Amino acid sequence: MPELKRLNAGHAPAVLAFELANRAYFAASVPDRGDAFFDRFTDRYNALLAEQEAGICAFHVLVAEDGSVLGRFNLIDIEDHTAELGYRVAQHVAGRGVATATVRELCRLAAARHGLRTLQAATTRRNTASQKVLARAGFGPVGPAGPDHLGGEPGIWYQRELALRLEY
Repeated sequence: MPELKRLNAGHAPAVLAFELANRAYFAASVPDRGDAFFDRFTDRYNALLAEQEAGICAFHVLVAEDGSVLGRFNLIDIEDHTAELGYRVAQHVAGRGVATATVRELCRLAAARHGLRTLQAATTRRNTASQKVLARAGFGPVGPAGPDHLGGEPGIWYQRELALRLEY
């Protein structure tokens, strides 16, 4: 059974393999990360871990039993009980409810572990699959997302209010 885990240094090879294997699939619905992302992967990955350590972000991976990464689920720019949600799942598990279930789980963790009350997510207008995931996970559209936020494409902001549940 897949498990949502907090990103750590040991996940780097599996995350890179995930990004490379799904690059063309992701580019069909979101702007491509570009060759520089892959050329500087180690530096960027280490920077993400530093941001997580500083409490600015919380990065997660959905890991299969064999150790491969099935998805990335991130809480970005954590501030004032609010964060931005970002996620992507592997092509071979897309359309099976994996993204919806994991976004729901991350919403629970966002409230319980991070004390977040509001999550926001932006998606391009052409990414109808992501729009469906957000709607199924309790997010509602709240307005347009500018091209500057989505790699040059127009999009839609979604938002979900979270029930605060403390984890003991």
